[in-house]
Amino acid sequence: MSSASFTRTVSASVAGPNFAAMSRVIREMGLLRRSRWFYGLLLAVLFAGLGGAITGFLLLGDSWFQLLIAAALGLIFTQFAFFSHEAAHRQVLASGPANDRIGRIFATAMVGMSYQWWMTKHTRHHANPNRIGKDPDIDPDTVSFHQESAASRRGLFAVFTRIQGYLFFPLLSFEGVNLHVRSIGSLLERRKVEGRTLELGIIALRFGILLSAVFLVLPLGMAFAFLGVQLAVFGIYMGAIFAPNHIGMAFVSRDAKLDFLSKQVLTSRNITGGWWATILMGGLNHQVEHHLFPNMPRPHLARAREIVREHCLQHEVPYTETSLPSAWKRVAQHLNVVGRAAPRIFECPVVLRYSGS
Repeated sequence: MSSASFTRTVSASVAGPNFAAMSRVIREMGLLRRSRWFYGLLLAVLFAGLGGAITGFLLLGDSWFQLLIAAALGLIFTQFAFFSHEAAHRQVLASGPANDRIGRIFATAMVGMSYQWWMTKHTRHHANPNRIGKDPDIDPDTVSFHQESAASRRGLFAVFTRIQGYLFFPLLSFEGVNLHVRSIGSLLERRKVEGRTLELGIIALRFGILLSAVFLVLPLGMAFAFLGVQLAVFGIYMGAIFAPNHIGMAFVSRDAKLDFLSKQVLTSRNITGGWWATILMGGLNHQVEHHLFPNMPRPHLARAREIVREHCLQHEVPYTETSLPSAWKRVAQHLNVVGRAAPRIFECPVVLRYSGS
């Protein structure tokens, strides 16, 4: 077993081990059965936390301690996002339409994001994780995730890309705003969007209630600070949990042919830590198992991990897991290595020639 991640590009055809045999064992053990009791308890805890935060907000009034409430809301909204993610994967209820209904309600009303946008983007990611040109999560954006993208940078973007690993985690404080803007923007595009009117209506109501409460209860400066802290915590939490999943793991070239198990395992990283990691990361600490069995409920992932690890060991498929701090470090290192592929726009050509750069 591998205890640390690696970065390479899989470009050849790979015929891997028999996934069907392992899948049959997983099914026979009942690990794909729904766990309604767990998700009922989870929602009860989240709503209790939300109720406590709202009560604290009303009792504190004009106080800078409100920033603690803002931070708590950032954490709670992220946990609701994890729940919506699980509903999107059919992990919560047996019926697909029922999962979509609750996923849409919680994504829009609690998180303030478009469920349709997330579903479309995330489905493409699961089909081709870390495959260049097909995985939307590694498409060129503010950050370049692979060297091909970094090499295409120009001007100030190239300067930024060369140090992107150092800036990545500070930039996550803006990720909350980015997620809201991109998801709402997708609902306003001139194309057919399923549930457009419903989602826009719920999101507008959600932000209307939130903004009205904040600006009615708090002075103007404190209100903006409250919103800033809430959005920053939400963005940092979301980004810090999703970043270790695949960044720094193997890339798959456009024309490579991999079997399902190899494609999912080689590109995913697990996080150690037991139940605390499962609670903190909404089950995404078991990223390998989540990608192999995306509709598996959160409580069963730990048991599935034992079976998947053993199967990978027998068939010599690299299985990567590490601690969360080590994963964050690997993410930053990978982004800095990728960043070196960006052109140097202020470097003397003679220096470049003799330095071997």
